Amino acid sequence: MNIQFEAPDKVNGLMTITMEKADYQPEVEKTLKDYRKRANIPGFRPGMAPMGMIKRQFGTSVKVDVVNKLLGEKLYEYVRENKIQMLGEPLPSDQQAQLDFEGEGTLEFKFDIAVAPEFKAELTGKDKVDYYNITVDDELIDQQVEMYQSRAGHYEKVEQYDADQRDLLKGDLRELDEKGNVKEGGITVSDASLMPQYIKDESQQKLFKGAKLGDIITWNPRKAYPEGDVEVSGLLKIKKDEVKDHEGDFTYQITEISRYVKAEVNQELFDQAFGKDAVKDEKEFRQKIADQLSEQLKSDTDYKFLQDVRAHMEKKVGKLEFPEALLKRVMLNNNKDKGEEFVEKNFEASIKELEWHLIKEQLVSAQGIKVDDADVKQVAKEAARAQFAQYGMTNIPEEYLDNYADEMMKKRESVDGLVERAIDIKLIDALKKVVKLNEKAITLKDFQKMLQEK
Repeated sequence: MNIQFEAPDKVNGLMTITMEKADYQPEVEKTLKDYRKRANIPGFRPGMAPMGMIKRQFGTSVKVDVVNKLLGEKLYEYVRENKIQMLGEPLPSDQQAQLDFEGEGTLEFKFDIAVAPEFKAELTGKDKVDYYNITVDDELIDQQVEMYQSRAGHYEKVEQYDADQRDLLKGDLRELDEKGNVKEGGITVSDASLMPQYIKDESQQKLFKGAKLGDIITWNPRKAYPEGDVEVSGLLKIKKDEVKDHEGDFTYQITEISRYVKAEVNQELFDQAFGKDAVKDEKEFRQKIADQLSEQLKSDTDYKFLQDVRAHMEKKVGKLEFPEALLKRVMLNNNKDKGEEFVEKNFEASIKELEWHLIKEQLVSAQGIKVDDADVKQVAKEAARAQFAQYGMTNIPEEYLDNYADEMMKKRESVDGLVERAIDIKLIDALKKVVKLNEKAITLKDFQKMLQEK
């Protein structure tokens, strides 16, 4: 077997693989003998059919399978041994001649191979990159304290509705006819829940202002939610397409008014937020929150740092030349169901991501970064911890997080992202020690605004 590879412009490669009969025939013969042993052909006992008949019936398909298998093995072996940085999959070349699998002659295969551009990406102490430290101030801590208070709060019964208190009403709905009387056979709903502050129409919302327990309010749900078929159908307990048949007025008699009261800042709240006796007083509570916020915000500032490293490296490396025509073919081959329009629309963004992928590969290699199962599991645990924290659950037992992480790692679609995240974490930590950090203090509001502007 003879393999030749040429890439005159460094990025468009052509690989030619020439196979002689001696390269594939032994495996073809072996496979045909196995076929003969298992073949069940009428008129012959199992394993006794003439080899000539087996060859006529299966010879060509076996040869194709053997050649294709051998072709793939040798192609990737050559790429690996010769350290060719191939982008995507090899594609049959336009120079490929017609192949004759029926004959006994030489088989010659030609593949177009997209090769990554040659460049050097490195960072040293001479490289200066911004690093933002988000200030955890009293305002931020106050917001977090209020969040804990709200999550631990409860409803209390009151006598009068107050929109500013986000009160929840319960009442009986009755449909009216054109004369303002209760409609015979009309819709009635008992204990219908309503939060008037979310009514879209201001005039309808005002009808509930200062309402008291037992009051009967005449209003129009359709006018209250002019584009909210979902809201109206849910309130009236009807199907969405039936809303158009009930656009008249309704009465709403208030049977209950509930006001949400935030929890007090006391030991009960401390225990609920961080576990029993983990915090003893409000000062410790606020410090615990500050520490928690600092840790959470660190991942945001690290993410921004990696973005800035990317921008710095892209500028430092300069424009890279890619085999664009060939990469478009590769992209189209991987998205046959989406067509050329999809490729043209997404190609530029795809190249930008590929460029960063190649740069990051060199940075990862230069820092000797490797990740193992323990690293990936730790990332999964932190992802689970963050997910629970969104619901105010901050003291989840480690055993529970372990089990949750194990489940995440069983899903193939999750693992790749977790591995990439583990690599990013190690790369960020390493690069913060390599480059010169231009540290800047910033408020969370300004930091978020900066991210939105990118």
